Amino acid sequence: MSHDRPALPDASVLDSLTGAALRLYRSRPAGRPRLVLLILHGLAEHAGRYARVMEELAAHGVASYAHDQRGHGSTTAQDAPLRRFASRHGASKIVRDTQAVRLRAEADHPGIPIVVLGHSMGGLVALNFARTFGSGLAGLLVWNSNFDTGPSVAAGRLALRTERALKGSDVASAVFARATFESWAKSVPGARTPVDWLTHDATVVDRYIADPLCGWTPTVSMAEDVIELIRAASRETNLADLPRELPIHCLGGSEDPATRGGAAVERLAERLRHAGSRRVETLIVRGARHETLNETEPMRGRAIAALHAFLASVSAD
Repeated sequence: MSHDRPALPDASVLDSLTGAALRLYRSRPAGRPRLVLLILHGLAEHAGRYARVMEELAAHGVASYAHDQRGHGSTTAQDAPLRRFASRHGASKIVRDTQAVRLRAEADHPGIPIVVLGHSMGGLVALNFARTFGSGLAGLLVWNSNFDTGPSVAAGRLALRTERALKGSDVASAVFARATFESWAKSVPGARTPVDWLTHDATVVDRYIADPLCGWTPTVSMAEDVIELIRAASRETNLADLPRELPIHCLGGSEDPATRGGAAVERLAERLRHAGSRRVETLIVRGARHETLNETEPMRGRAIAALHAFLASVSAD
């Protein structure tokens, strides 16, 4: 595959009603788009890493928007320095920021269907966004996200409370790092780097390591907000808030430690159906690690094909 770094899409600053100045990237096809895709990036990365897929989408008639979420990239907010969503109500604010991007996309492209794709942490935000602001959405893709709750999450919440009491809320969370990044790093036999769990593509891994805006440990505050996003969208009564006819696509990789090899993705799809969602698709890409959009071929090709097929199906509705 080519490892040329694509040029970043058009960048601007979008003021959200939450008080955040969102760094927003936009990519548009030459003519009128047939669809608009909002892309929500994962934890400890930024929207600029999605330039390649945004460029590819434009070539297929799809406009795309991706913003640096609170505490990430070049987005700024008085209550959200790097590695923190907000001093209070961070989980709610990060969802409302997505609505600000949606409203901008609707203003730019009136009458064009809008779909949301969230990767990993972005999937947590995307599903909570669709619960709250899902009316009128044409589709939702929740990729590589883990919404599992249970004893481990309950124990994690308690450990984070203890860590906050001892160290404060704005320090890097050793508890979160041990339970996630450090644990996932051990899942790859003979790993070359601590982040080989992201993808088989060594070039992508090396760029991630070299990027000062990637790979950091969230604060205790951000870790608590991430758990709140998981818990909020895990309650069946909350999942029932989703529009029942909203097309939803869940995707994971069979070698992704963050989703237990895709088992958490399949579990989410089951819970969505049980809560009343009538149009849920699931795909587990065999061999893929966490970043399916950054995988080597043929795994990335399967993910891209699934994305285009889903977008074609919802644009035809």
